[in-house]
Amino acid sequence: MRIANLISDSIVDGPGLRLTVFTQGCPHRCPGCQNPETHDPSGGREVSVAELAAELDKNPLLQGLTLSGGDPFFQAEECAALAREAKARGLDVWTYTGYTYEVLRAEDRPDFRALLSATDVLVDGPFLVARKSYAALFRGSDNQRLIDLGRTRASGRMTLWTRPDALGHFVIPES
Repeated sequence: MRIANLISDSIVDGPGLRLTVFTQGCPHRCPGCQNPETHDPSGGREVSVAELAAELDKNPLLQGLTLSGGDPFFQAEECAALAREAKARGLDVWTYTGYTYEVLRAEDRPDFRALLSATDVLVDGPFLVARKSYAALFRGSDNQRLIDLGRTRASGRMTLWTRPDALGHFVIPES
């Protein structure tokens, strides 16, 4: 698997303390992307899924794994294997992609389906510099959606991720 970077204690790529893996290779090349060095599929460095899984074991305070990029769906099979390792450890998995959920579902690709099945929350859609927002929780631009894939699979309808507010009520994060 090719990665651009690894952050072992991220608090901005999903809730709680997270291991964030920035995958290498991105076909979207969104103007204004915060990680343009991840676009080249031959950049970064090679690591094994086993090496990355071992990183998950180094911090007992981790809540989850975040797959970012680049675009994790560029290496969907490897990312799905790592996501399954995280799930086996009781961690949640967030996956960022420039594709929309609808496009990913329409593709007849077993590797895409495997990564979607191992993902708890999908942050989908391209980064749009005209819609950049510092108020968009866990997103770069407010067009991107936080899709709760567990609830989506259970209900059969696309369902946005919610989080508890200070009173314990579940709310959909605003843009």
